[in-house]
Amino acid sequence: MRKLSFVGIVMLFVSIPTFAGGLLTNTNQHVAFLRMLARGASIDIDGVYSNPAGLAFLPTNGFYLSLNGQSAYQTRNILASSPLFPEGSRYYKGKASAPIIPSFQAAFKRNDWTVSASFAVVGGGGKASFDTGLPMFDALAILTMNSNEALQGLGAALGKPVSDLYGINSALDGRQYIYGFQLGVSYKVLDWLSVFAGGRMNYFSGGYEGFLTATANPDVPQIGGTKLADIALDCDQTGWGLTPILGADVKLGKWNMGLKYEFMTNLNIENKTKVLEIPAGMEPQFAAYQNGVNTPNDIPALLTAAVGYNILPTLRASVEYHHFFDKSAGMAGDKQKALTHGTHEYLAGVEWDVIKYLTISGGFQKTDYGLADTFQSDTSFSCDSYSLGFGAAIKATKRLTVNVAYFWTNYSDYNKSETLVPAAAALTGIDRTYSRTNKVFGLGVDYRF
Repeated sequence: MRKLSFVGIVMLFVSIPTFAGGLLTNTNQHVAFLRMLARGASIDIDGVYSNPAGLAFLPTNGFYLSLNGQSAYQTRNILASSPLFPEGSRYYKGKASAPIIPSFQAAFKRNDWTVSASFAVVGGGGKASFDTGLPMFDALAILTMNSNEALQGLGAALGKPVSDLYGINSALDGRQYIYGFQLGVSYKVLDWLSVFAGGRMNYFSGGYEGFLTATANPDVPQIGGTKLADIALDCDQTGWGLTPILGADVKLGKWNMGLKYEFMTNLNIENKTKVLEIPAGMEPQFAAYQNGVNTPNDIPALLTAAVGYNILPTLRASVEYHHFFDKSAGMAGDKQKALTHGTHEYLAGVEWDVIKYLTISGGFQKTDYGLADTFQSDTSFSCDSYSLGFGAAIKATKRLTVNVAYFWTNYSDYNKSETLVPAAAALTGIDRTYSRTNKVFGLGVDYRF
């Protein structure tokens, strides 16, 4: 009987979806982003991430502090169709949640110099659960069982299809966090020009736990209850890398332009495998999951450019562009080479001071990943999208501002057709429709000492 080595192809590399931004990068590091999105020309404390050079134009000397919390909820759904499935198609639902995504930003301004720091979840940020397994698990398990000669003979003798002789049970959980600590310095070179230099230390922490069992149908006395396949994996992963960051800001009257470049982060993640139960003889196929093995998981370089304009003293608007250099970043199995281009993001936002103590805002973001079939998999898939965000900034006092926001994403379905392996005289395939949902709530507090 051919063993279930296919689990080793996919189980470890579950990608927890990011809640805004590129394939491996979170850009929602402050609630002001959720309520306006285009914050790359900001001259406020959220600029620690979105426009660090602009901190040199903060209105007064002193210490600025921001504390933010976000709650994000996603679904990752797969509709799979294949002649292998007796019912023709199956629906798989994965849930990913992060009840709290914290972030912290701080800046100290003294004349032309500003020192800033932040701590945030800069990638990942949640746990994904597939309680009923995944299409690839089921389809290839069915292929394995249906091609087993002993089961074929037993099915013929009993007058039953092979699919009636066994049941498959599988599940997979994954978690992934990239924590980032950023430190840098902004300097006002001229009355209209400032620059920034800094860096971020990134620490990766992930964990994956899954199993697959195929058990003979207890109603078949000849083999009832016999385990036909049994695989289990419990693996933690860690790694770290450094991100150099440069920025510039140009402030001309009602106009402000922000520019930032984050260099690619070389990041390898190392296995700390606690459980790896596999069929005898399959050790080479599972070599990538042994304890101590390293896998590339680079964070792509990022270029952001934004322009803001004060339409009225109480009304401001911004447009922004992001480019993630995904094809230059090392990923597991070099799958980045399959992308047709790096990620493009287009953002726009507006905010209005309704009264002295209340600002409302809204924004739009369009994300194009350059996806390809060979990049997408059941355990790691992305979908092009557009996002809407809105919210308010409440000026509780002269020094204290409260931000509240809601962020929602609409994803385009991604359709993929795949041939699995030759079966008899024909090719056996599986069609998938990948879909996702996303919503994020945010609450934050900014304080100027």
